[in-house]
Amino acid sequence: MLGSTHGTLTTDSRRARVIACGEQPGPAVHGRPADVDDLDVSGRPLYGDVPDLDRFFRPESVAVVGASDAEGRPNAGVTRQLIAWAERVGARLHPVHPSRPSVFGIPCLPSVADLPEQVDLAVLLVADPLPLIEELGEAKARFAVVFAAGFAETGEEGAAAQARLAAAVKRSGTRLLGPNTNLNAFERFRDDLDGPAIALITQSGHQGRPVFALQELGVRLSHWAPTGNEADLETADFISYFAERPEVGAIACYVEGLKDGRSFLLAADRAARRGVPVVAVKVGRTETGARTAASHTGKLTGADAVVDAAMRQYGVIRVDGLDELQDTSALLARAKPPRADGVVVYSISGGTGAHFADLATGAGLRLPVLSQARQAQLHQWIPEYLNVANPVDNGGHPVGDRRGRQIIDAILDDPEVGVLICPITGPFPPLSDKLVRDLVDAAEHTDKLVCVVWGSPVGTEPAYREVLLGSSRVATFRTAANCVTAVRAYLGHHRFVTGYRSPFDEAARALSPSFRKAQALMRPGQQLSEHAAKQLLRAYGIRVPREQLVTSAAAAVRAAGLVGYPVVMKASGGQIAHKTELGLVKIGLTSASQVRDAYRELTDIARYEGVALDGVLVCQMVERGVEMVVGVTHDELFGPTVTVGLGGVLVEVLRDVAVRVPPFGERQARDMLEELRGRPLLDGVRGRPPADLDALVEVVLRVERMALELGDELAELDINPLMVLPRGQGAVALDALAVCRPGPEPREQR
Repeated sequence: MLGSTHGTLTTDSRRARVIACGEQPGPAVHGRPADVDDLDVSGRPLYGDVPDLDRFFRPESVAVVGASDAEGRPNAGVTRQLIAWAERVGARLHPVHPSRPSVFGIPCLPSVADLPEQVDLAVLLVADPLPLIEELGEAKARFAVVFAAGFAETGEEGAAAQARLAAAVKRSGTRLLGPNTNLNAFERFRDDLDGPAIALITQSGHQGRPVFALQELGVRLSHWAPTGNEADLETADFISYFAERPEVGAIACYVEGLKDGRSFLLAADRAARRGVPVVAVKVGRTETGARTAASHTGKLTGADAVVDAAMRQYGVIRVDGLDELQDTSALLARAKPPRADGVVVYSISGGTGAHFADLATGAGLRLPVLSQARQAQLHQWIPEYLNVANPVDNGGHPVGDRRGRQIIDAILDDPEVGVLICPITGPFPPLSDKLVRDLVDAAEHTDKLVCVVWGSPVGTEPAYREVLLGSSRVATFRTAANCVTAVRAYLGHHRFVTGYRSPFDEAARALSPSFRKAQALMRPGQQLSEHAAKQLLRAYGIRVPREQLVTSAAAAVRAAGLVGYPVVMKASGGQIAHKTELGLVKIGLTSASQVRDAYRELTDIARYEGVALDGVLVCQMVERGVEMVVGVTHDELFGPTVTVGLGGVLVEVLRDVAVRVPPFGERQARDMLEELRGRPLLDGVRGRPPADLDALVEVVLRVERMALELGDELAELDINPLMVLPRGQGAVALDALAVCRPGPEPREQR
């Protein structure tokens, strides 16, 4: 999905071989499987080529089509900047203009066809780039950039123009950045900064300015990719490329809309495999934000809950503000992996320490109580009446002499401590100057993270501008909130990548025997009856109650005897979505007469409501357990998604659900449960026994398998309620709704 044509499709025979035999990827090459043609069980490519963008960012030859040196014209300023950039990167530059003999003293060529060499990059300073794309393809230009606006961001007509542009680009073989992009990729980057760098990706160039400005604070930036409308090259392409770059320590993204959900996940997976953190602002948390983003970039924003879950699933760190993007990316790019996850707050004021400790604990950071031996050591330099358990309050005076450094070293020497945070609410020379110097010196001699929050609103103090910002080892923040956000992301990222196993590694399995059984039950374009939907669940090994479908009162009585009283009776038909609301469910029936009466009443209601039935279900009554919901829906960006949450009537009242995008494994299934507000119900409350968590996780994984294998053929699945029985007793799907998508013939016939 990430190659020059967004994925290398295989031949039908290759697909059959992978699906039928479950062939596994070959040995890894540069961190990815050598055989990029492997497919998952849904028939989609598992891996994509990383686009070779070296010649985009460091070209040997550049053509500027529409170049100008006419003063006061926008193209003149752009041309001047491109000439300066080409000189910096050592590229030969060829101006192209049909009526100018030269531009800024450089001989000008009349057309693309007259270029003296194959160019790595063509910058198109024209209002209509479409006619030039074919010419660039014939000239074998590797990359092109289109600044022109007026495409998908403007509405239907613009979207159609962008589709024509994208089609032409695909035919040409030239890779395109834009349209509706800008000059950010050609900025002047500081080359005097050391250490791991931030690579920046933005769909709105202005939104990257705060991250770009980090260079003025000593943080290195290596690349800036302003993707614009992404008619061809997209955010995912640049994430994949930057994740492979040895100088990149973190990738910072401002995303208004994702072009293709699966491409994004494959790119995030690539970054996670290499341990490269991806930090993203993703617009669209609110309806207004989503609408505005669409008008700007012309792409789908995606249901935000799904986007949020997908990012979390693949370790993408989502932040809300540009200030958080700036601070979190800078910390993750530069900090070494943590030695421990314990955080100590150290201050000269008990109030400051207590306040910050509340913020940190509320954010989920672990503030361990220091051992009695460590506290005794600290009390050598700190008065006994001050708290040193964590937070550590030194009272102020020890900062001014040798004790200040000894306190810091003692805290950092504690094996439980991985992060030391020192909030300094404001300058108070000379103590604050001495404290800052001690923190910087200590940071140079430890492999643990030292953070300082400089709370002064002025920011011109030498202790801040020269000492703190002059250190590449201390992470400096201006607000407590940003510090807490960044430290939480730092610890969370390293926990995530330490145990990360790519779900795509296991996705090239053979289609299960369940798939063949399930596909025979599918009815394109129809909603299945409850009876048929439960057969679908049975095909995937999901337990349902003992039940029989009957078409007469006498048969209902016989079925009740076989199922065992008490029983539940439900109307079963392909057009029934909410049986309870129509009175089409009867529970707790304990006798033959009740069953006969219930059968007649259910069929009478169905006739009155005009509901066609395939029969009446006589079901085992299952009472004791926790009602959950597990389902499959389709997201416009990511395709099939799996949901789990509190079920029964609570699903619509509380909306307490967690979402994941297949493929995923057991770890993610268990993480879904941990996200639920109602999670304690599964542990047993008010004397109830703990629920069978293992059985619930198994159902989630079987539904995930169903979503992967049936793919677009299954539009919706709703198991509600799934009764999770006490530990060791399993889980039972009491009701199910399944909707089949209208579509082409089954997959094995395609």
